[in-house]
Amino acid sequence: MEDVGTTILSERRCQLGEGPTYDPATGKAWWFDILGRTLLEADIASGGIKEHSLPVMGSVLAVVDDQRQLLASDDGLYLRDVANGRLTLHTPLEADDAMTRSNDGRVHASGALWVGTMGRKAEKGAGAIYHFHRGELRCLYAGVSIPNAICFSPDGATAYFTDTPKRILHRVAIDPLTAIPVGDPQTLYDHRDGTGGLDGAVVDAQGLIWNARWGAGCVDVYTPEGARVRTIRVPAKQSSCPVFVGKDLDRLLVTSAWQGMDDAAKAADPHHGQTFILDVGATGRAEPRVKLS
Repeated sequence: MEDVGTTILSERRCQLGEGPTYDPATGKAWWFDILGRTLLEADIASGGIKEHSLPVMGSVLAVVDDQRQLLASDDGLYLRDVANGRLTLHTPLEADDAMTRSNDGRVHASGALWVGTMGRKAEKGAGAIYHFHRGELRCLYAGVSIPNAICFSPDGATAYFTDTPKRILHRVAIDPLTAIPVGDPQTLYDHRDGTGGLDGAVVDAQGLIWNARWGAGCVDVYTPEGARVRTIRVPAKQSSCPVFVGKDLDRLLVTSAWQGMDDAAKAADPHHGQTFILDVGATGRAEPRVKLS
């Protein structure tokens, strides 16, 4: 386990901190407390934090333009007005299934969004992974329990993802112009004998995959060939998702959660649910903007 310079970005204890993204145009990072129905906003340069209450269970934020964001939630994809926080339903997402909610997701360089759904109690096979591009939503993979680790290679020709309970990190060839799969998923890394679960991920400028490991308090780094080359400590056991932030995209924001912890577990994990910045000595890539039409 490697120790790096680490600071607390937000002391707010998220029940389920997830879905971080960074907008280089504004210097702001965004993430969710999914179960707390809260969107968090951080000015990375100043460290200022804002909290925005949500009427839905949001989990993914994608920038549309300077005025609008797209939020994935428990019943749909919503347009959010940055100036006033107003939400407008854009595209329903399993809106007829009260059992599910959105979970992990990221935007591909083409402007396509991959977003996963799951059962609210993580029911086996209740979720799916969807592809949203220019107003069209299509299901890519059904029967998923907990979709996570959705991210893309720098050349846009490979997608990565996992179904956390199955403990396999997958790679699949995709069309770099559309982010539609053109092959079958293959095993990149087999974690079935490892500690903790594969959670959210992001790819850096070199093509390395940075994956938060839930239950193990760390972020693992994998090569595109499937070798684990680093394991970096996170000061909260239930580390959940990373993203590169800062004007040079050279710092790693990592969310965490206290979901499922009793009082004893919380006492043993004093930074549970907080959000961190790690100085990892690597450089990320700017998150693409999602295309609506």
